[in-house]
Amino acid sequence: MVIIQAVQTKPAFHGFSCFHSHLYSSSPSFLPIRFQSLGPYPSRKSLKLNCSSNGSNGEQDYLLDAPVSVGDGFSFSGGKYSDEPSPSDEWFKQGKLVSAYSAPSTGEKAKDPIFGLVMGAGSQATGESFRWFCVESGSAGKPSVILIHGFPSQAYSYRKVLPVLSKDYHAIAFDWLGFGFSDKPQPKYGFDYTLNEYVSSLESLINELAVSKVSLVVQGYFSPVVVKYASLHQEKLDNLILLNPPLTAQHAELPPTLSIFSNFLLGEIFSQDPLRASDKALTSCGPYKMKEEDAMVYRRPYLTSGSSGFALNAISRTMKKDLKNYVKDMLTILTDKNWKVRTAICWGKRDRWLSYDGVEDFCKDSNHALIEVPTGGHHLQEDCGEELGQLISGIISRRKQI
Repeated sequence: MVIIQAVQTKPAFHGFSCFHSHLYSSSPSFLPIRFQSLGPYPSRKSLKLNCSSNGSNGEQDYLLDAPVSVGDGFSFSGGKYSDEPSPSDEWFKQGKLVSAYSAPSTGEKAKDPIFGLVMGAGSQATGESFRWFCVESGSAGKPSVILIHGFPSQAYSYRKVLPVLSKDYHAIAFDWLGFGFSDKPQPKYGFDYTLNEYVSSLESLINELAVSKVSLVVQGYFSPVVVKYASLHQEKLDNLILLNPPLTAQHAELPPTLSIFSNFLLGEIFSQDPLRASDKALTSCGPYKMKEEDAMVYRRPYLTSGSSGFALNAISRTMKKDLKNYVKDMLTILTDKNWKVRTAICWGKRDRWLSYDGVEDFCKDSNHALIEVPTGGHHLQEDCGEELGQLISGIISRRKQI
């Protein structure tokens, strides 16, 4: 085991300007496969939000979802997003939609679990491939690095990592199904948010994003899902980097901030609260201080549609039920003598959700590199994004320097 302590050479950035200055000034080459253009934004003056029927054949198809390309609407929380230009609009325009992982249509329209109202188009499984929101940086001819956010978060969390990696790599960040700006099918209508489904859907997405070997970086509670995928496709991976993953039996229990979303009825209600679902979930697990412009990006999915909250509710219940077994499987995989993927674990020591106890022992027993980040919390990419980008680059290039 190699233990490296990451020394921060300059203050961590918590604002939006770092990403803006590096990524916006470049002209990234977008992924060539199965992209759908998001298209120009419609005029805000023409926006109409209502809960009236739009069915041409007389059936009641209530409009609970605001147009995603507008970035302003209502959810069950009743919160209006914004009348002014938003950072989320700028982030949204940086990405593309990748089609991957199809699910058979049930033949019925998905309804919300509270009132039984028919959800909007983004919550329906059509039988075609789901749409995943992806942002990339760097040349497609360079080695690929796929950045995978944790639970709950978004690809936006890697906004400060992408421009750093783009110098030497083709870096891609995506939103999981149910999060950010990817599709959010309702449970029991094409996607049930099981961990097995996430493994299968990840395989489908990676097949679309990269035809050759890739390096995977994953944060937090989605680490067991990615390790499960990696165990089935070791030949496709160059590196696996885990950021504050659950590594002990104690880690397999969701913190109260997240487990509350799995509660009967209370979970459905709380998952519709943008401040509880985004702000609190991101800021209660470490030293991260969220700026308002960043908070607006994280809140937007919960403000424009009730489907984000219902997806959060569903995955919380799955995590509460199955996380323990998935963590157990992950530990077995990472300590197996047949595990051939070069693996490193980066640990923010100010994590308020996952204790550091047992992490060093696990890395020593499994002979995986351990990189300690004293100033980072559970969301390393938020606490010290630029430094993390340099760290990832060093690991992949087989340098052990920050």
